[in-house]
Amino acid sequence: MINHQLYAICFLLLFGCSSWAQTSLSSENRWVITDRHSILWVPDSMPHSDNIEMAGKKVASIIYYGLDEQGNLSIERDLIFPQLRTFNRSNEPDWKKYRAYFRRKVNDDIAPVLSLGNKIIQPAKLDSVEIGGLITFYCKPVDGLKLTKKMYPSMENRLLVEEWQMENVGNKNLELHLSPVQYQQYERGYKGKYIFSVTTDSQEKVSLAPGQTHTAAIYYGATLNDESSADFDYQKAKKSRESFLEVCRNQLILQTPDPVLNTLFYFSKIRAAESIYESSMGLVHSPGGGNYYVGIWANDQVEYSGPFFPYLGYDIGNEAAYNTYKKFLENIPEGEGHIPYAFEVDGHFPMTHQDRGDAAMIAYGTSLYLLNSGDKNQAKELWPLIEWALEYCHKKRNQAGAVMSESDEMEGRIETGDANLSTSTLYFGGLKYAILIAKALDLHDSSALYEKRLREMEQVIENYFGATIENAETYRYFKENRLLRHWICLPLTMGIDQRKEGTLKALFDLLWTDNGILVEYDPAKKDSREVFWDRATLYALRGALKVGENEKAIEKLRHYSTTRLLGDHVPYPVEAYPENNMKHLSAESALYGRIFIEGLLGIEPAGFSAIRFSPNLPASWNELRLKKMFLFGRAYDIELLRKSDRFQLRIRSGNEIIYEGLVRPKEEVIIPF
Repeated sequence: MINHQLYAICFLLLFGCSSWAQTSLSSENRWVITDRHSILWVPDSMPHSDNIEMAGKKVASIIYYGLDEQGNLSIERDLIFPQLRTFNRSNEPDWKKYRAYFRRKVNDDIAPVLSLGNKIIQPAKLDSVEIGGLITFYCKPVDGLKLTKKMYPSMENRLLVEEWQMENVGNKNLELHLSPVQYQQYERGYKGKYIFSVTTDSQEKVSLAPGQTHTAAIYYGATLNDESSADFDYQKAKKSRESFLEVCRNQLILQTPDPVLNTLFYFSKIRAAESIYESSMGLVHSPGGGNYYVGIWANDQVEYSGPFFPYLGYDIGNEAAYNTYKKFLENIPEGEGHIPYAFEVDGHFPMTHQDRGDAAMIAYGTSLYLLNSGDKNQAKELWPLIEWALEYCHKKRNQAGAVMSESDEMEGRIETGDANLSTSTLYFGGLKYAILIAKALDLHDSSALYEKRLREMEQVIENYFGATIENAETYRYFKENRLLRHWICLPLTMGIDQRKEGTLKALFDLLWTDNGILVEYDPAKKDSREVFWDRATLYALRGALKVGENEKAIEKLRHYSTTRLLGDHVPYPVEAYPENNMKHLSAESALYGRIFIEGLLGIEPAGFSAIRFSPNLPASWNELRLKKMFLFGRAYDIELLRKSDRFQLRIRSGNEIIYEGLVRPKEEVIIPF
């Protein structure tokens, strides 16, 4: 048995003198990092509440947990079965059909009753909580009985498991009685008969000698039509979850001198990779967050997560990414119309009411994914999608050459004018990587044309969008824009650094808050200082590191990472606030991983079998490693060591050294593989 309070105290004593521990374990942080690929909270201030999302191929679960002022634990389980579409209710607006998932919320009222003799045991006092790909609640012992609740989704079935471990920590035998739960609720939906059930698998009477443990499982699941819940098995579900976590632990491993960054990087792999669902489109990645399932979007899936999965080497993630690009390929519009920006509700609902600059997102994300994958056959298949997207953007330019769109991925939440910086910059990125694909496919006319357009687009970004705002030489987001916006970071991520100093000043001095980058900085409006979307912060950090701004960017990255991993709402990057109240959308976690790969190490494809590196390290670091990172479908270990004013860059695959040499900070090196 682990004494978690003692563990936390020892952890502080052991590491309290190191610089990173003083930051990550400050009085503002609730959680500590363990040596078990997890974080731990021993309640020290109450009340407190939080939530975490976990998912498998047929289920998503948002676990809401909280402690009252007396330390009593309460849990609510929000179960979402994305493939089971329900009928709209009579009092709901029509748009609810896009969120019509079979869904149930279950609190502690529907649970087994545990009794010892003539006393009902209420193990509601919490000792600690641990998160590490699942969530575990350790309750304080009552009359010699210690109860631990461990929760995790099945990766294959419509099932959330709550595993109860009952341990006799006293010195006498315990005779327990565990009343079973058999709860069912039936609903008719578009696919037929949906049955939600809560059941237990434990024997009713349990005898425990001192030191003995008994395990029981509670199943929160759903079945469709004639499906049986007989295959609900916590051991199989746990094994499937552990196998998934094993991939996250053993592939794309970040090792820096900062455990906070290493741990959030690991957690981000979990959240990015678990949110993959079976659908009519095949396996697809979806954002989650209680709202967005079994659907794909041109920003979240095409632009954010799709290019990340080849780095991870997760076959299911790569398959989901490919299915996304294929779905957009199959829906290239005829004529001059714009492409749908999303396919919701199992792919059956194309969203076409707005052009958000999605063609630019598609050109950029698809090209980068294909190059990271190194698959020429997929490139030949998906090339028409890239070609269409680039041509659409070219035709949509205004007289100054900026690409016009009705909005951006903020979808009208804030003004974007007729031509915004995001759409034009993503078009630039699409051209940049499409040139490499065209050359590899011997499409020389296309590559020459795109090179010309790339040079022109870089000038447009400077001449049309370049501006001085709040005394910062940066960018205006659209022609009439006079306020700083979060997406001024995008040119940095593409390596455009003409306005680096002013843009970094705007991002990190004016737009920065305790929760990252604001959507907009308006000194006259106090409310504007509370609206943030993590995706912009993650792009800004990546862009700053890519153009060599290490010290301030690392300082901000550590602050952000500590807040998300060890603060009040943990342990992943989030979507936004106040909208959706900081839900754990999954593609943001993919963007977190790309900060280190594309930003700090400056990794980007130079073709289907070559990588461009421009690495750097902050002054306080002497080394960085990325182990088992996949490039072109093969695993490599990348090591960067400080050697005086240079870095030793070593890349190996197994015992084979692919490259070893000294490079200057941000010096560009192209390495063939």
